[in-house]
Amino acid sequence: QVQLVESGGGLVQAGGSLRLSCAASGIIFSFFTMGWYRQAPGKQRELVATISRGSSTDYADSVKGRFTISRDNAKNTVDLAMNSLKPEDTAVYYCAKRSLDGSTWSWGQGTQVTVSS
Repeated sequence: QVQLVESGGGLVQAGGSLRLSCAASGIIFSFFTMGWYRQAPGKQRELVATISRGSSTDYADSVKGRFTISRDNAKNTVDLAMNSLKPEDTAVYYCAKRSLDGSTWSWGQGTQVTVSS
């Protein structure tokens, strides 16, 4: 069974940077598209970034040019580097694994990111 454990969240001022990391276990990591979701209070969970097994990346428009997703298949990790953070980036960030058929996602427990103005 997949286990996804996030780390690296915290409190940062607007304009600052954070790097989130996710350690995956229980799967053949390199087989799967991975991603990061976030959920702000009172809002639906939204997809922030994805990285395919071939390391192709995709981003939500709201984070393009500021966030970078990367993966290390040797370490079974996927990271999210976040720069030029804005208060509206405040949310719980979830590491996610997409199923092989692309129909579902599995998430970790999440890590809180708070950006103060």
